[in-house]
Amino acid sequence: MKFVTGLLIAATAVQAHYTFPRLVVDGKSEEADWSATRKTKNAESKTGVMSATSPDIRCYSSQNAAKTMEVPAGSTIHYISTQQVNHPGPTQYYLAKVPEGKSAANWDGSGSVWFKIHTTMPTMDSNKQLTWPAQNLYITDNTTIPAETPTGEYLLRVEHIALHQAMQAGGAQFYLACTQIKITGGGSGTPAPLVALPGAYKTSDPGILVNLGAIQPTAYDPPGPEVWSG
Repeated sequence: MKFVTGLLIAATAVQAHYTFPRLVVDGKSEEADWSATRKTKNAESKTGVMSATSPDIRCYSSQNAAKTMEVPAGSTIHYISTQQVNHPGPTQYYLAKVPEGKSAANWDGSGSVWFKIHTTMPTMDSNKQLTWPAQNLYITDNTTIPAETPTGEYLLRVEHIALHQAMQAGGAQFYLACTQIKITGGGSGTPAPLVALPGAYKTSDPGILVNLGAIQPTAYDPPGPEVWSG
């Protein structure tokens, strides 16, 4: 009986975790899981990154993808999740422009090159608990690629930070993925500020080490740089 109970607990834990294997652009999905999105190390286990300073915080990828997906500037995007995104916490999107001489298919995203284009903020539900947009759905929250984003190849990074155990240092869980994209029809904006991943987050950041039961929605401070909206 103890063995069976242990299996049930393990199965429940896996079901509570998720990956983001497919990008959707203006309603059109990536043609297959992990075709332009880089397959993550947790593709089978579904476990999140447990350290805000780990090298895995960048893309968590086990391999580069075979394809690069075209994404028009100004388009609306989200990701499909393998399970409900059922933990409380923000969804954030970042972009990093591929440097000259590299391609989205082979660049590792190193250096101070990442800028944030979206984050989500909580509200208080009827049970007096903080909840975030798209929580308990099988997709991430929608965002728009800023129209002024320059044309070119990029890595697009999505992350969901699960904060249900974040009242203890190291308790936050990061679920993330990077997609190889080519932005078309872009503008002449200058995205900023630029940060490195790892480097942009600390374990002690108030958006990572936080007791959700002790704050009001407006007091939540998402980690990372300010959002660039173009």
